[in-house]
Amino acid sequence: MLYTATTFVCALIVVAMQMPAKQIVNTGPAPVGPYSPAVKAGSLIYLSGTLAQDAAGAIVGKGDIAAQTRRVIERMHEILTLSGSSLEQVVAVTVYLRNAGDFAAMNDAYKAHWPLNPPTRTTVIANLVLPDALVEMSMIAVPLGAERTVIHPAGWMRSPNPYSYAIRSGETLFLSGLVSRNGRDNSVVTGDITKQTRVVMDNAGELLEAAGMTHANVVSARVFLPDAAVFQQMNEAYRSYFSSVPPPARATVKVGLAGSQYAVEITMVASSAPREAIGAGRSANPNLSPAIRAGRMVYVSGMLGNTPETKSDTAAQTRETLARIATTLAAAGCSPSDVVDGLVYLTDIRNFAAMNEQYRGFFGRDFPARTTVQAGLVAPDGLVEIMLTAVTP
Repeated sequence: MLYTATTFVCALIVVAMQMPAKQIVNTGPAPVGPYSPAVKAGSLIYLSGTLAQDAAGAIVGKGDIAAQTRRVIERMHEILTLSGSSLEQVVAVTVYLRNAGDFAAMNDAYKAHWPLNPPTRTTVIANLVLPDALVEMSMIAVPLGAERTVIHPAGWMRSPNPYSYAIRSGETLFLSGLVSRNGRDNSVVTGDITKQTRVVMDNAGELLEAAGMTHANVVSARVFLPDAAVFQQMNEAYRSYFSSVPPPARATVKVGLAGSQYAVEITMVASSAPREAIGAGRSANPNLSPAIRAGRMVYVSGMLGNTPETKSDTAAQTRETLARIATTLAAAGCSPSDVVDGLVYLTDIRNFAAMNEQYRGFFGRDFPARTTVQAGLVAPDGLVEIMLTAVTP
């Protein structure tokens, strides 16, 4: 999350790392939290979760979702411009709304910024770190002049909401958060979690095919469930689509969805680069790989650190989670300094400081971009889950 108690200024500091594939993008003084406003990794730019804050760090437009949406996008526009990109070059957005009832008003304010070929988008309902914040967004963009191709299967209707279903840039394909709808007429497909998961995965298959890929190219997925009780049934349907290859990296959390008629939403990233599972052994999880390496990119699954010894201790669980991540990164030929983007799920936002202290120590400096929101975890004793993306040196 982007927040600061110091004055926000529009000066750009671009620090080139020893590894040329990763650059930290800062605006003004160093951020208060252990994150960078943006990180450039090869041909992609990762922007941290951003709130509607003013120069002093206070939330703008308290109680006004439209005003906050505009402010968030204005802030991200500044960072994109200073990163050598633009709103038109954004390929993926994740929107975290505090209240599902704000979806329509957020949409109206949002769509004005992308009148044509909007980025892919995933929207979920989650609690945010600052109490007056109504919306938070993270983004992935490509530099000016880089490929940004909208993928739309023949016969599909355009989305009624301001997002494209899929966008390809180079080897990477970004898919919007998909729910159980018929792509040809946008009608809702009702049914239990098994049926809805299959509809989502079949729709993903059509998008992948339109981009010249298959499910075997999926490298990372995020699954959002309003009801964690259906987790195992979702798993059974989901993993059948990866029977011929190791499953992608994945994180699954309990959050609200923008439409109450949906039982699951899934967003994915695919790659045409050579794909290798990292850290999968004899006791491999049939539903996810610890990490997938595709070309120079490494996608790490959401990891937890819940053990009998760490129960009810957020700091201890964060340390254990990061230790497991370090092992996985090493197996992929990376280190914490190679991480470019992070996603942190906390079951209780009041544990933010305890998580943050451990997270800061793990990275030390040159922090990745990061988003932190409150979400339920599928592990009963889990307090924190962390999902990362890295680039090999």
